[in-house]
Amino acid sequence: MAPVKFDSSDAAVPIENGPAKACITSVLKGLEMIAPLVRSMEETPVPIPTEVHGTIPSWINGNLLRNGPGKFEFGNTHYNHWFDGMAMLHKFKIEEGQVTYMSRFLQSDAYKKNSERDRIVMSEFGTLAMPDPCKNFFQRFLSRFEMIEATDNASVSFVKYKGDYYVSTETNFMHRVNPENLETLEKVDWSKFIAVNGATAHPHVDPDGTTYNMGNSYGSKGALYNIIRVPPEKKESTDTLQGAKVLCSIVPADKAHPSYYHSFAMSENYVVFIEQPIKMDLLKIVTCKLRGKALSEGIYWDPKLQTVFHLVDKRTGEVSSVKYHTKAISVFHQINAHEEGGFLLLDMCCSDDGQAINNYLIQNLRKSGDALDEVYNTLCRAFPRRFVLPLNVTNETPLDQNLNTRPMSMATCVKIGKDKVFCQHEDLHGEDLQEYGGLEFPQINYSNYNTKPYRYFYGCGFRHLVGDSLLKMDLKDKSLKVWYQKGFYPSEPVFVPSPDAVEEDEGVILSVVLTPSQDKGTFLLVLDAKTFEELGRANVPVNMAYGFHGTFNACE
Repeated sequence: MAPVKFDSSDAAVPIENGPAKACITSVLKGLEMIAPLVRSMEETPVPIPTEVHGTIPSWINGNLLRNGPGKFEFGNTHYNHWFDGMAMLHKFKIEEGQVTYMSRFLQSDAYKKNSERDRIVMSEFGTLAMPDPCKNFFQRFLSRFEMIEATDNASVSFVKYKGDYYVSTETNFMHRVNPENLETLEKVDWSKFIAVNGATAHPHVDPDGTTYNMGNSYGSKGALYNIIRVPPEKKESTDTLQGAKVLCSIVPADKAHPSYYHSFAMSENYVVFIEQPIKMDLLKIVTCKLRGKALSEGIYWDPKLQTVFHLVDKRTGEVSSVKYHTKAISVFHQINAHEEGGFLLLDMCCSDDGQAINNYLIQNLRKSGDALDEVYNTLCRAFPRRFVLPLNVTNETPLDQNLNTRPMSMATCVKIGKDKVFCQHEDLHGEDLQEYGGLEFPQINYSNYNTKPYRYFYGCGFRHLVGDSLLKMDLKDKSLKVWYQKGFYPSEPVFVPSPDAVEEDEGVILSVVLTPSQDKGTFLLVLDAKTFEELGRANVPVNMAYGFHGTFNACE
């Protein structure tokens, strides 16, 4: 079906080398410069009113909280990678059809130390901090033999544990924040509670409030992947992650080169870990300071390897002996996973190449003209796919035949050896999605349909290095609805269900839209989630940088 539009006008390949030409579905020219979306911004610590156009439903009562980089240099020192910018927290308070906006920099140790010295003194993912020039030569030389201190620049997302809000990244540090005034309250170290050296910024939550996450641990014998479970109960006012436990550990295929992962999937009964061919060279990472290289230099893509799905029973922590394999793919975000008729249906945004991280160097995002076009046209796009994993594989399960008996499903799963199933995906889209550059930042009606059969998901289309359209996919017929306006760049869509909703898509989509060609042209967009028609927008009289993830916090 045609999209419905609402327009108003074979060796390991280092991340830094090798364009993914095989992934190109179309070549674009004349991309708009987006450099204003990755420049340093001023915070707005006192709420300011916005100018509302159209109608924002009066039943929306709460805060849209957003996180992302907002400062890219200190003094004469500059960050190299988009992920490195200092965390800026945003709040859109929506009440009785009106909206106010405020923002504050996260008062992390990284931000405070860099600000005090007016230079970058703490290393980030793609930026290695240089030795203090005030130290003598011998002190500077010795500093290269020190381990890089893990950053607490929690710039990726807002997450919730035991009713409290935190901002997080992928290190072992989070910060508890006050969602009402964005005040930084407390620095929390995962390693003080459980034996992990970090955790993802994308936990999953069961209906009873139990939260699951993943984090690596590193020891003398190499790395482990750990499934983390945090109970919902909060026993004391000062309690944070108390009671968290490692549900189980999974041994990497190569302990010295574990896979990088940004998130994981969860169904009603299982946690699904995707071990992908984006690899971390631990020796390079440990010695990066000695070698004068950033942490990102230790990450590489190995297309010779297959991707492996590991299933873990959420209640017992037992890791399934059956491993589900597919070709080399890279995954940053899952859409949903649910169990149906003896199968686990795993829906994800997948790319056939794992070099995307390098495209988000600041220098690439600030290019223009042919140079910007070239960066985009070497990028492998992500598309939504479904994998069907049979749950009842035994010694009696026949070899070399498709085990997927689900009607109308194009996905295949074939047992090819003892405890080994090879899976081929089914596309969750039609040809029309290619026009919008694929789909990322997927979201669903999470509170009501996560781990359950569902019909709709939402995301950003990427005909640029950042999202430039909002998309709604209907799994029933793989049809597409699109919100697009030239020169406007929407953020991750957040679904908010309407009160007493009966149907899955009854509610609104909230997205912050940026306009690099206009000064102070930012607005909060509100779409009818069912029709994808614009209901209203709240114009914000300040500039913002393009951010990552957020959440809606409903007021009681």
